[in-house]
Amino acid sequence: MKLQRLLSLTRQAVDDYALIDSGDKIAVGISGGKDSLTLLYALHGLKRFYPNEFELSAITVDLGFENFDLSPVRSLCSELSVPFTVVPTDIGKILFETRKESNPCALCAKMRKGALNETAKQMGCNKIAYAHHRDDLIETMLLSLIYEGRFYAFSPKTFLDRTELTVIRPMIYVSEADVIGFKNRFSLPVCKNPCPVDGKTKREYVKQLTKQLNLQAPGVKERLFHAITEGNIEGWPDKKLPNNAR
Repeated sequence: MKLQRLLSLTRQAVDDYALIDSGDKIAVGISGGKDSLTLLYALHGLKRFYPNEFELSAITVDLGFENFDLSPVRSLCSELSVPFTVVPTDIGKILFETRKESNPCALCAKMRKGALNETAKQMGCNKIAYAHHRDDLIETMLLSLIYEGRFYAFSPKTFLDRTELTVIRPMIYVSEADVIGFKNRFSLPVCKNPCPVDGKTKREYVKQLTKQLNLQAPGVKERLFHAITEGNIEGWPDKKLPNNAR
């Protein structure tokens, strides 16, 4: 995927759901994976020409696993002139040594988000950007249907009352295939995920299920995505009308 296409899809989501306002200070959550590094590129590129001026910083919550080398990410942030902060934690040790969690993902996500939110607030940020793409959106909906019996998917924009932070997801129109293409084209410095349960979760099962469904019924991903965006899910913002439609 070319940078121009990434910027176009990102801007479309930002415009449709009014994700960025003038004066925003946005913290990008960086895991070191392809998705978050692509988002960093997208927002850095958007910042150059978007009419609403905003500031950008990057934050990585280090879970405390060994052999997690963030120096390539640090170099990329320096190259893009984006301030980079690493938050050291013992989350990995707590989950796998102290609590010995067999299904640690939900608790891990909660603890990571807590550390990320706290750091973003301390840095004066008012928004946090997550790198969820359209495949993540579809998989989240299927996870909810299969394991919870409800039709749900995360919103492009969510205000967190407790922290007074707004979570935005500017890549919801970008497919995972596009992210992979962008990673390869720009040789993104992806850091290997050191988590011992990486690739062995319910989400991974649903990811493979979705791929199989799309092979058997081509276009199913598009239809599922449309069902979500037009499904009147509670908490989803309405699309912002273009100026000529008001």
